[in-house]
Amino acid sequence: MQATKTPIDVNPIDCSHYINGEFVQSKNGETFENMNPATKEVLGIVQIGGKEEVDNAVKAARTALKGEWGTMPAKKRSQIIRKIGDLILERLPELAMLETLDTGKPLWLSKSVDIDRAANNFHFFADCVTTTGNESYQQDDIAIHYSVRKPVGVVGLINPWNLPLLLLTWKLAPALAAGNTVVMKPSEVTPMTATVLVEICKEAGVPDGVVNLVHGLGETGAAITSHEDVDAIAFTGETVTGTAIMKAAAPTLKKLSFELGGKNPNIIFADANLDETIETTLKSSFINQGEVCLCGSRIYVQREIYDSFLEKFAAKAKELKVGDPFESETLVGAMVSEEHYNKVVSYLDIAKEEGGKFLIGGNTLYEEKGFYIEPTIITGLNQDSRCVREEIFGPVVTVLPFDTEEEVLEQINDTHYGLSASVWTTNVKRAASFSAQIEAGMVWVNTWFLRDLRTPFGGMKHSGLGREGGVHSMDFYTEQTNVTLKL
Repeated sequence: MQATKTPIDVNPIDCSHYINGEFVQSKNGETFENMNPATKEVLGIVQIGGKEEVDNAVKAARTALKGEWGTMPAKKRSQIIRKIGDLILERLPELAMLETLDTGKPLWLSKSVDIDRAANNFHFFADCVTTTGNESYQQDDIAIHYSVRKPVGVVGLINPWNLPLLLLTWKLAPALAAGNTVVMKPSEVTPMTATVLVEICKEAGVPDGVVNLVHGLGETGAAITSHEDVDAIAFTGETVTGTAIMKAAAPTLKKLSFELGGKNPNIIFADANLDETIETTLKSSFINQGEVCLCGSRIYVQREIYDSFLEKFAAKAKELKVGDPFESETLVGAMVSEEHYNKVVSYLDIAKEEGGKFLIGGNTLYEEKGFYIEPTIITGLNQDSRCVREEIFGPVVTVLPFDTEEEVLEQINDTHYGLSASVWTTNVKRAASFSAQIEAGMVWVNTWFLRDLRTPFGGMKHSGLGREGGVHSMDFYTEQTNVTLKL
């Protein structure tokens, strides 16, 4: 692999906190280095927020809630939110570059998915806030009952590293649309696009104190989630962290919205269109280096087509280019950090210990330059193996055969997770009845990652709490008061 070269002139940035409309550094002077996972080079310095920074951010958000933002008409707020989306698109090349430098993902992916969808989140919720209705009921000639929406208050947004800007805007856009103020903490390994986003919010006309950003490590996030003056927490990340947040939020009874881990099944029946199935399964297995909560990491194939599927799937997966995220031909970039890279590599060792066969992959690449792992397909494991049951979150999938619907349904539901699933079949009746029995918040039939932002997004079991999207997001980010008017 040649040395990584950035195709446009964008410099990495140092990341400071953004509190009450100003960039500030930590009073304690603590910082850490932000590393490019594709090259192991230092990108910049990131501030570590402590209790003082979190307190200041929450105080600014609480004050702003009672100011101009709290009384602003929905139409004007909608215009500001739409402007944020417009400005994201105007700065798309810059944001995509920073996202790729932070995450190691291919630049084309940052441009076409991460930044584009981030802008769309603001455009969507700009419309949503002016079109979402409230309940009203007439009780004969006795009374009229109607509901009024109010912002929930100060919201803490804790975000992951795999789709940093996209997932942050998925929470920030509805939070602002509903009239809330926020304190955000991005992942410590992907801090740059969040720092640019607050600049964009200010340029779009968001008043000072409405959007606040505090960088840091786990202790910083804990200070936000346990803060007595934070009214709600929206979190995307690991299930273990979600349980810790729930404990921290319990004493103050905060509203919680969690999108957590997944070990998503991809069920392929013998009557599926095999070529179409394989094309999409390549994406659902290896896009973004497999670092997507919705990736189909455990693949179940009906025995009649098991061998032919494996042969074609493996051949296509071997063609995926791993390497420099800034080369247009690259389909699999670097893992996001050394820590996560080591975690995924440890599962390759576990697969060997459990008797798994590497149909392709199982190796690391370019170790002297960055954190790269080959797309890996593992067969020969049973349902109880750790690689089948535990979330690996890398370019690693397991493939198991099955015979009957009843058998595979029992296997795919035998998990603590319940985020998503994909079903591949040309039998419409089977598609409908089988999908309804899957214990997951989202099921795709003959597709994957196809989203309508109006639909409920979220997981069951250990994969989440609550739903996001459209009116579901508005329900979380608002409190409703019922008014009874006696006639």
